[in-house]
Amino acid sequence: MKTVVIAATGTVVGTAQPLSADDLARACGAEVEWVARLVEVGIVEASGSQPADWCFYSADLQRALEARRLERDFGAGLDAAALILDLSREVRQLRAQLRALSASGR
Repeated sequence: MKTVVIAATGTVVGTAQPLSADDLARACGAEVEWVARLVEVGIVEASGSQPADWCFYSADLQRALEARRLERDFGAGLDAAALILDLSREVRQLRAQLRALSASGR
């Protein structure tokens, strides 16, 4: 019987340790130019004036990974992915409001 050992490392992404544009691109299996396009279409927000100074946080990583999945699985362009992600967020917010109204007995 053969034993396989898999080691993984991770980085906590937060306000104390944000991701650079290079880090975000690497996490998504993409290039920095793709990250710049994410910023351009509004999928993620970059803090910093130039790509070398940009910082990204966990919500940005999640949205970038979702955009990458939409590209891969459905052939969506980044403009379409931005719209899909925005509409999905809006639907989640509206559902939360409906649950809150239902819970309050209105």
